[in-house]
Amino acid sequence: MTASRTARERVRAELTKEIADIARRQLATEGAGGLSLRAVAREMGMVSSAIYRYFPSRDDLLTTLIIDGYNALGEAVEQADAACPGDDHSGRWLAICHGVRDWALAHPHEYALLFGSPVPGYEAPQDTIPARLRDVIVMGRLVSQAHEAGALDPPALAGPPPETLRADAENLRTVMPGVPDDVALRAFSAWTALYGWVSFELFGQLEKTIYERRTAFERSMSIMGATLGLRRPAAGP
Repeated sequence: MTASRTARERVRAELTKEIADIARRQLATEGAGGLSLRAVAREMGMVSSAIYRYFPSRDDLLTTLIIDGYNALGEAVEQADAACPGDDHSGRWLAICHGVRDWALAHPHEYALLFGSPVPGYEAPQDTIPARLRDVIVMGRLVSQAHEAGALDPPALAGPPPETLRADAENLRTVMPGVPDDVALRAFSAWTALYGWVSFELFGQLEKTIYERRTAFERSMSIMGATLGLRRPAAGP
């Protein structure tokens, strides 16, 4: 009985993965709003009623695709960060930025599902939050570690943040504990600049304007890292 159940579970896992893979291909041709369980079933040679055993609704399938996408992005960012020396905070920041951009360019339709226009009628459930936070946690850890190591030297740009932003800074400290308000808010600005740049590139806003995009991207992110105050470790004797 155990062996039979294990076999059924394996078959179910394989079919679930196949459904998700076909749905990801649908994203490229139909967009998230055009995702159809019936169309997926036709491509698999299944009757439409059978697919509902695996995904009771289109929204359930969308949720799986979103969680898979966030996890894949998070893993790419984690690997990029881990490949750098821990005390090279500036280098880690740039590696994280390139990790986001490289993943997005390799998976444009999944990126659009995660960060593009909302899908009409769909509201992401709480189940998506742990995966959504994976890349954010990497960034927050970097900032907290740089602050703790005394490796942040933010330039004076706009004076101290106003009291009205204190609660927002406190919210940001849930992923970057121990940092001052100003550092938390600068980090948020750098993070939004990263995703803004990538979204501009993927959604066609840089056409006929920026041609050397990787170079321009790295320069922009270097500027944001400097604004945050990140610096490379001191050279040895």
